[in-house]
Amino acid sequence: MVQMQSRPTGTAPVPRTVADAMEAAGPQVCDDMTVEVALSVMASARTGHLLVCDDDGVCTGLLTQAQLSAVRDSSVYTDRVQLRDILVDPRPFTSPMTTMAEAEHSMRYRRLDALPVVDEHGNALGVLALTR
Repeated sequence: MVQMQSRPTGTAPVPRTVADAMEAAGPQVCDDMTVEVALSVMASARTGHLLVCDDDGVCTGLLTQAQLSAVRDSSVYTDRVQLRDILVDPRPFTSPMTTMAEAEHSMRYRRLDALPVVDEHGNALGVLALTR
């Protein structure tokens, strides 16, 4: 048996926000961590990305396994390279109140697979990941 509920006429649908679709923040690491340790953390957590934070806990960016591997495999790599050294162009962030339509458009335009979701103080709340 299927029960139908009618929607009152004149009521506009509420747009979904990033808060409705974001994943838990997952592993957050400090920007003074080395690339090797970050890759190890990522492997242990079985995730494809890490949120990078500064000493005050403010999210400074997101790094993917592909980005970290590319740095490690480069000819200029040393075991002293820290995450802050490779976050020269931090990724954009989004608010949990951003509509999904706006966030999806922004991510597709910038060709991003994941986008950090931060509060008004820059603290990481989660990650919005697109399915391609």
